[in-house]
Amino acid sequence: DSSSHVKIEDCYIVSGDDCIAVKSGWDEYGIRFNMPSQHIVVRRLTCISPTSAMIALGSEMSGGIQDVRVEDNIAINTESAVRIKSGVGRGGFVRDVFVRRLSLHTMKWVFWMTGNYGQHPDNSSDPKALPEVTGINYRDVFAENVTMAGRMEGIPNDPYTGICMSNVTAQLAPKAKKLQWNCTDVQGVAYGVSPEPCPELGAEGKPCTFPEEELVIGPPELPKCTY
Repeated sequence: DSSSHVKIEDCYIVSGDDCIAVKSGWDEYGIRFNMPSQHIVVRRLTCISPTSAMIALGSEMSGGIQDVRVEDNIAINTESAVRIKSGVGRGGFVRDVFVRRLSLHTMKWVFWMTGNYGQHPDNSSDPKALPEVTGINYRDVFAENVTMAGRMEGIPNDPYTGICMSNVTAQLAPKAKKLQWNCTDVQGVAYGVSPEPCPELGAEGKPCTFPEEELVIGPPELPKCTY
């Protein structure tokens, strides 16, 4: 929560909630504190979470979330992979999220974005505080035993934009949904995605980007004790 320069790697997590949750404050309190979670790397994670996500961004994200890099992760029996959660009253932003090389096994939704989180800390939330969700990139994703490829729900009059998906294969479960994509209030492009995505993501794109430069996150410098 409101953390910067964080590296999470080589972890095995079994959870009843999201294996990893990235947050940055709740509604007006997060807006006022104004400290984003940023420059975050999640690498070589194995997650088991039957009722939640491998990685969740939000829903408390009012101070902002940006520059999140997710790569080389495995999810087994999870509800979703990298989920984005927000809602009216949150404000803030989720932007510049880069995901690649995921191996997903038994999953309800491969892609899940939610814009209707309605929980608030009190009655002082500003209904005009709308979140900005943009620049979300997924590439090189393989999933099997999937119920539904994508549930993508932005906010009316405040769509999630700049979504990119490339080189994605979702193999369906025996009892998969007939409708594989449910998309509202989202905009983006797709390249080499199967099953064929919804029209909102149907514009023919090109391979999604992932930052080439390494995000340097070294060990913390601890003060020396004096006697």
